[in-house]
Amino acid sequence: MEKISYEFAAGNPAIGRVLAGVVGSGDLEVLVEPQSAPLKAGLTTIQVNTSVDGMASVWEALLRRIFTAALLPAMQVEINDFGATPGVVRLRIEQAFEELKLT
Repeated sequence: MEKISYEFAAGNPAIGRVLAGVVGSGDLEVLVEPQSAPLKAGLTTIQVNTSVDGMASVWEALLRRIFTAALLPAMQVEINDFGATPGVVRLRIEQAFEELKLT
């Protein structure tokens, strides 16, 4: 089990909370809530908990593409992964964004 953390520049805090997906065989869940840590204002913080060790560079490349394409609201994101492919990761994040009306 590997825990990886990332931070990306962001705008004002997101409004609302959302859960997309479930942890299960070959899947993952994405939990999003507004950034509430005063020292993290203007940042999106991401905590990845994954069952697949040694994939930090893949996670960074994928998350960088998603979270730097446009200035998104500041959020705390927790990703609980059980071996999902990058395509599923992107899908779950986009589902969370849709629920938050960010797309």
